[in-house]
Amino acid sequence: MHPNDPRLRSFVEVGSSSHFPIQNLPYGVFSTPATPARRIGVAIGDFVLDLSVLEQERLLHPAPSPSIFSQTTINDFMSLGPHTWSEVRMRISELLRHDCGELRDNEKLRARALLPRDSVTLHLPLEVKGFTDFYSSKEHATNVGTMFRDKDNPLLPNWLHIPIGYNGRASTVVVSGTPIRRPLGQIKPPTSHDPVFGPCRRMDFELEMGVVVGQPSTMGEMLSEVEADALIFGFTLLNDWSARDIQQWEYVPLGPFQAKAFATSISPWIVTREALEPFRVQGPAQDPTPLPYLRQRGLNNYDINLDVALRSAEMRTAERISRTNFKYMYWSSIQQLVHHASSGCSLSVGDLMGSGTISGPEKHQRGSLLELSWGGAEPLELGSVPRTFLEDGDSVTITGYCQGDGYRVGFGEVEGTITRALGDSTSLAGGQ
Repeated sequence: MHPNDPRLRSFVEVGSSSHFPIQNLPYGVFSTPATPARRIGVAIGDFVLDLSVLEQERLLHPAPSPSIFSQTTINDFMSLGPHTWSEVRMRISELLRHDCGELRDNEKLRARALLPRDSVTLHLPLEVKGFTDFYSSKEHATNVGTMFRDKDNPLLPNWLHIPIGYNGRASTVVVSGTPIRRPLGQIKPPTSHDPVFGPCRRMDFELEMGVVVGQPSTMGEMLSEVEADALIFGFTLLNDWSARDIQQWEYVPLGPFQAKAFATSISPWIVTREALEPFRVQGPAQDPTPLPYLRQRGLNNYDINLDVALRSAEMRTAERISRTNFKYMYWSSIQQLVHHASSGCSLSVGDLMGSGTISGPEKHQRGSLLELSWGGAEPLELGSVPRTFLEDGDSVTITGYCQGDGYRVGFGEVEGTITRALGDSTSLAGGQ
């Protein structure tokens, strides 16, 4: 059976609402108190399958290469290419099947290789070589353009012709659960003639998906649609935190800089492109027709349900504030990669591409507080406390999954909690 077959069952018990059935098998990096060395595993139900143990026992054939799963990131494994990715996933699926006894019937091996997920520490799964963030949701761009530019012409003239993006900072990509310090920066209050330096006052999240590049491209060469697709190892949840007031002052003429450089959070699990194949869908109609190099024939969007929940420091449980879907993206991940390489820019194993904020056509489908509160004019009621932007102690959790026939292929979650800015804010005002 193909690893995506909905009839597959694992000997590991997996509920129908679990994000990690046998049809998924996402990759992550973990450690345990007993063995603090980081290594690579896949999620299955409520467990992590330690691939380094299977590798030591020579159960992974064809063997990718010596100790590939004892590495601290998945980069070396990704570099082996799509054929190896597929073969290894097929073998892992076989070992986890309900009717395969190699692992199921070996009690000692199971104890070493199958670890309760709540007993492990999850780490950043890849070494991020470069980070590019795009701006590819038409609904999001329209909302932002309506608020800040021209409600009758919210999109800039180039937006419908080109996937807009900017190069961000790979050094501040962090794994889910990492606290996010409120950034400092220059801010120009509307009532002030001069800027001040201090903590961000309009802190926001951005609901995104991240594309993980698993194969390099050649400098000076372009990519076709098929070639770009083959470069993608998988996808992860991504929150590209945003300091809206810092960005408003700095972004003209060169775009976001410090307003985005301070932190980007990703989920600890990378769901493979192959696992998402059953959930590919047609994207929105593109009018005007893109230039020839950006035209696509395939189903290059994905039907991924996405939720955002927010919890203040005073709340016991989080409250959902947004529900949308990745399928709404105007520019697909494939088009983003094709355009990225179109100038001759080379892509590297471990590059991360942010989709851009994902918003849908309805108000509850907006992917940022900037949109949900309409620039602060329409506060959200979070419990008994209104919210326009994030306060210290607020925690944002993004989850996502594809719904199959009796199973889900999910991404887990990406969570981050806002902590107080460095230093005393009163002493930082006015550049003191």
